[in-house]
Amino acid sequence: GPPWPGDPSMVRAGVVGTHLPTSGLDIFGDLRKMNKRQLYYQVLNFAMIVSSALMIWKGLIVLTGSESPIVVVLSGSMEPAFHRGDLLFLTNFREDPIRAGEIVVFKVEGRDIPIVHRVIKVHEKDNGDIKFLTKGDNNEVDDRGLYKEGQNWLEKKDVVGRARGFLPYVGMVTIIMNDYPKFKYALLAVMGAYVLLKRE
Repeated sequence: GPPWPGDPSMVRAGVVGTHLPTSGLDIFGDLRKMNKRQLYYQVLNFAMIVSSALMIWKGLIVLTGSESPIVVVLSGSMEPAFHRGDLLFLTNFREDPIRAGEIVVFKVEGRDIPIVHRVIKVHEKDNGDIKFLTKGDNNEVDDRGLYKEGQNWLEKKDVVGRARGFLPYVGMVTIIMNDYPKFKYALLAVMGAYVLLKRE
C-alpha cells in the first residue's frame, strides 16, 4: 500500500536524496578553500622564517665584522681547547691586533672550509703589516703544510674571524649532516613539512 507519513523509508530517502549531496559538496568546497588558504598561509609563514633567519645572519655579519660569525669545529686538531662539534662565535674587527696565543679562523687558497687554529708566531713590520704562523693545539707541526704552495705566513686578509666564545657540541648536527647527506635531506624535509602542515 502507499507509504504512511511516518514511514522510515521516506525519511531515509529524503535525507539521502536531498540534503546530503548539497551539504556534502558545501563541506568539501569549504575544506578546499580552507586548505588553500591554510597552505598559502603556511608557505608565507615558512618564507617569513627563512627571511628572518637571513636578516639575523646579515645583522650578525655587520655587528661582528666577520663574514662567518658562527662556525662549527669540524676536526679534533684544537683539542683540548675545542672539540669536534663545538660552535664558535667569531668577531673580525680590522683594528684589533693579532697576537700570539689567540685562536683564529682562516681561509687558505684552494680549500673550501676555513681552519680553526692558534696563532703561535707574529711578525709585525714598522708600517703595521702583520704576518703570522698558526698551529693546531693537538698537531705535532705548524700549519705551513696546510697553506698554499710557497706560502709560509698568513696575513690579516686571510682571517675570517677570531674566536670570542663557544658552545660545546651544539654543532654536532652540522657534522652529522655533512657526514650523512641523506640525514640532511630527511631533516630538511621534516622541518619543511612541520612548518607547512602545522595548524595554528
